[in-house]
Amino acid sequence: MSALADHQNSIYLQGLGDVLPALPTDLTKLEGLAERSLSAQAFGYVAGSAGTEATARANREAFDRWRIVPRMLRDVAHRDLSVDVLGTAMPSPVLLAPIGVQSIFHPDGELAVARAAEAEGVPMVLSTASSYTIEDVAESNGDGPRWYQLYWPKDRDLAASFMERAKAAGYTALVVTLDTFTLAWRPRDLDQAYLPFLRGIGVANYFTDPVFQKAIGGPVTGANRDTAILHWVANFGNPSLTWDDLIFLRDHWDGPIALKGIQHPDDARQAVDAGMDAVIVSNHGGRQVDGAVASLDALATVVDAVRDQATVLFDSGIRTGSDIVKALALGAKAVLVARPYAYGLALAGQAGVQHVLRCLQAELELTMALAGAARPDDLTLETLVRA
Repeated sequence: MSALADHQNSIYLQGLGDVLPALPTDLTKLEGLAERSLSAQAFGYVAGSAGTEATARANREAFDRWRIVPRMLRDVAHRDLSVDVLGTAMPSPVLLAPIGVQSIFHPDGELAVARAAEAEGVPMVLSTASSYTIEDVAESNGDGPRWYQLYWPKDRDLAASFMERAKAAGYTALVVTLDTFTLAWRPRDLDQAYLPFLRGIGVANYFTDPVFQKAIGGPVTGANRDTAILHWVANFGNPSLTWDDLIFLRDHWDGPIALKGIQHPDDARQAVDAGMDAVIVSNHGGRQVDGAVASLDALATVVDAVRDQATVLFDSGIRTGSDIVKALALGAKAVLVARPYAYGLALAGQAGVQHVLRCLQAELELTMALAGAARPDDLTLETLVRA
């Protein structure tokens, strides 16, 4: 048993001293606890999705349409979950997905997540919409692996500045979110009339950026805060972008680039043609298009489209170790986990995020072993059958 799966034994051994886990080890139970802990506004923001939330439900239902077929006598005594993705060494095929405005869940927000990620050796992907700056999060992350997620603003100089700052702060890969050039119709947020950015939350990277400050006539202060927020509104997304604009990214980022939000195989092929290193099959956790295809249902077609020409990652709906097994068997190189760690953060700060990572990776390894797989590459379509 590796150090990841040994988390199970550590829990049982602590039980000999009547010490129980502070949070549930069934990570699907965290959402209900977080709802009781957070304000209605904060919980609605993290748990909510677009429209009727049909896409979020579809993401989860898609996992139930696949069943794992355990294989026996496969010698899984020595397991190794480590992978290398876009030049980043990882203890398992798991990353922390970009989530914005994390200070609404816990005062330490992204700083706590950065510390947890470093402690567990798991890469974090920092959102442009973070509550703390690119530089402050990097400092909290120490020597931990980290990637930067870009919301591509209308101001090209601002986009270039974000990338320059991220590169200088040790973020090694760029994740460009394509599906959020404008915010979707999100009833939970609308019913609360709540958008944290308009309250100055999740705009730290904008307000501290020299290009942004120059555009509003100087540093953001109490006197020009409303002007700064309006400038953020005017620049957040750019719906005029096309595939031809991707050359701009290559001009300003010399490391790996992943495009997040890919659902159609033709879009995946265009990403390859544009020289992108990876695509992330994602529907933003159901937060952008109501009634959209489930990410897991889109995964295999994207994998077939790019074959070995680009790395395929998966996002949207991961809650358990068995979910990760299914995504890997369908061709993903690694997965991005989002809401579970946000709930862990809300309930216990850094310790809550580490709890989620330890449980998720332990469950992943144990499920793989019991299915007859010692390494992620052992998981193939033959691991699964349709329900």
